Amino acid sequence: MRRMRVAAVCGAAVVTAVGGVAPAAGAPGEVRGAGAVRGAEAGLAYHGSAGIVGDRVDVRFTPHNHGAAAVPDSVVRIRWSQPLEEGQTLPARCAPEGDRAVRCRVGRLGAHDTGERIGLRVRLREASAEVLLEFDPVGSDGTVDESRAAAERQRVLVLDTGDTYYF
Repeated sequence: MRRMRVAAVCGAAVVTAVGGVAPAAGAPGEVRGAGAVRGAEAGLAYHGSAGIVGDRVDVRFTPHNHGAAAVPDSVVRIRWSQPLEEGQTLPARCAPEGDRAVRCRVGRLGAHDTGERIGLRVRLREASAEVLLEFDPVGSDGTVDESRAAAERQRVLVLDTGDTYYF
């Protein structure tokens, strides 16, 4: 019961702080890298769980496209507020980006579609009482459009309590 309570409180705090996931604003018919097609946009979100114990963070998530446009090839960047230990083994679809981020290929997502579940276990350079995860969509050109990412970014605060946090 304690785990559910903690997850519910933290989930409510994340939704309140972030305000949910909304498609980026733009001109009607504007085509952008992460899946917009004439008059419709993708609405990418990542739902899953995360937990931290000492220097280890376990993250499992499923990508969702809540929008009316398909995404031909989606990538997500996950940033940690703490530096990651070097030389970690990551899933085949994921690669490190600097000392605090990992990019994972999500692949094609149709309109109102759900992708394959992705699981990561990473080690932080040092144990931390908390870590903030940020999920950013990456455009088809490999860059993160910061104005769009700010609208679609998901943040999850994970505390070293032994509990699993759901987002």
